[in-house]
Amino acid sequence: MVQPLSRRRFLAASAGMVAAASGLMKSTPAIAQDVKPPLFKISLAQWSLHRTYFDKKADPIDFAKVAKTEYGIEGVEYVNQFFADKAEDKAYLTELKKRADDNGVTSVLIMIDKEGNLGDPDEQKRLKAVDNHKKWVEAAKFLGCHSIRVNARSSGSYWEQMKLAADGLRKLSEFGATHQIGVIVENHGGLSSNGTWLSSTIHTANHPNCGTLPDFGNFRIEGKIQYDRYKGTEELMPFAKGVSAKSHEFDSAGNEVNLDYRKLLPIVLSYGYRGWIGIEYEGSKHSEPEGIMLTKKLLETVRTELTT
Repeated sequence: MVQPLSRRRFLAASAGMVAAASGLMKSTPAIAQDVKPPLFKISLAQWSLHRTYFDKKADPIDFAKVAKTEYGIEGVEYVNQFFADKAEDKAYLTELKKRADDNGVTSVLIMIDKEGNLGDPDEQKRLKAVDNHKKWVEAAKFLGCHSIRVNARSSGSYWEQMKLAADGLRKLSEFGATHQIGVIVENHGGLSSNGTWLSSTIHTANHPNCGTLPDFGNFRIEGKIQYDRYKGTEELMPFAKGVSAKSHEFDSAGNEVNLDYRKLLPIVLSYGYRGWIGIEYEGSKHSEPEGIMLTKKLLETVRTELTT
């Protein structure tokens, strides 16, 4: 027959169970809570330091280290103008990659300029421009980038330029595909700053490797002719493989005086974009370091607002 527990035995047994449970809790690691990734990641475009580099106040090869240690940014967007003769220099590219890797920085893309017009009406010049860009595709692949940023310059009528630019872009995109590198077009003046024209050109090129890099600030077609930046961003986002957060000047509250980031970023996110958004400060009122940090702070602030 089982004897009933005395009060003393009951209390002793209860104390033992509490101690055992306490020990179990201490020895069992806490279950990590699911951490949601940020709505977007912030990178730094090398052009944000263009005055520094053109004035030779710093060496562009240290860009990744500077981005991480001075600005706390873990993604970089190179500009080929700062190492224009190094596209096929393996020693230079190896060192550039090493400095990014050593600092835990992702090489996102390379912005390409001055390699010819991909929409040139002269077929031989257009093909030459395509060939000139190929070495940068290979350099981007070596560095671990996902794309090169190109321009869609051409001349002629609205429709002629669309046809010509689409031809050059498709040819380059076919080559890019063999290296898993995207060919993305920035709205960068002329018809490329017309959202309807550029989105239609990308559609005409009709290649999955060909996309856009919407720039919040580059919607001046010519002279005083400006395309609506919010409409243009809306038109370019369906093809976006990157986004450029242009900035020039900030008010006392930390807002860009000419660009409504609280209107632009929801447009970007509404298309499911969750990749890198690159800071591209090119103002003169603030120093380059100040402009970079003001842009970063604004992106972080709006990101937090949209998250909550």
